[in-house]
Amino acid sequence: MSPLLYDVIIIGGGPAGLTAALYTGRAKLKTLVIERAFIGGQITRSEKVDNYPGFPEGITGFDLTQQMQIQAEKYGAEITSAEVTALNKAKDSFELSTEAGKLNGRCIIICGGTERNKLGVPGEEEFSGRGVSYCATCDAPFYNDKVVAAVGGGNMAIYEALHLSEFAKKVYLIHRRQGFRADAILVDKAKSKGNIEMVLDTVITAINGKDSIQSLSLNNLKTQKTSDLPVNGLFVAVGLQPNTAYLKGVVDMDKNGSILVNDQMETSVSGILCAGDIRSGSIRQVISAAGDGAVAALSAKRYLDR
Repeated sequence: MSPLLYDVIIIGGGPAGLTAALYTGRAKLKTLVIERAFIGGQITRSEKVDNYPGFPEGITGFDLTQQMQIQAEKYGAEITSAEVTALNKAKDSFELSTEAGKLNGRCIIICGGTERNKLGVPGEEEFSGRGVSYCATCDAPFYNDKVVAAVGGGNMAIYEALHLSEFAKKVYLIHRRQGFRADAILVDKAKSKGNIEMVLDTVITAINGKDSIQSLSLNNLKTQKTSDLPVNGLFVAVGLQPNTAYLKGVVDMDKNGSILVNDQMETSVSGILCAGDIRSGSIRQVISAAGDGAVAALSAKRYLDR
């Protein structure tokens, strides 16, 4: 018995995938959304989203994406839980392999997103969304006039620290080495900020607190001296990992493993589109992911109408 054929299969149930499903559903395309973890993606961990239009008082990430899910399902989108392990071209469609079996779609929209690399220290999971953040653009306004830390040595970490410095009274930038991977001009800009202090040759060994973060346990790698740093929040910026391992050799990617697309969200393979954080060049915001999803869905409709 051959697998059920969908018009569109969307891999990933975050804002990009749910928006794409809304648009393909409204176009009366038989749509399936596959999510390997939890519907809504990483934004569901945010206690408050203040920068999504239409919610002047803010909304939790969970509530926002739940409304997106309800709206997509209202127009016929099906949602299932599974992890896609392979994507191959079939005769007149694409075949997806999952642990639950094979699925076929005439068109595929990849919205699997990225995962922020974790520190892997005690307290990180416990305080995730309650003081530990992976997005300064999302959460910096909640730390107005407070003391925070950012950790990392690349451009992302410097950008996070600079953005935080516009809100927090004090920003500690923690890096395990003396030298930064970030562009020198960005490092110089951070050093020129009066409220950013570099904490170098240092790693975080634990995140401490009760109901919220109170301090970070630090270890200086040169002196082996340990200390506690009182902070109200920690912003982790130690790299991103696109969820594209199963797509190597299938579509073109950049050197970081993010998927290359044109302005219509089309990949190097006709019939496979991509939207959201997983695409190369994404600014990784809920609103941009939703916009990408809409563009990808409209491109999918054009592809199926050929």
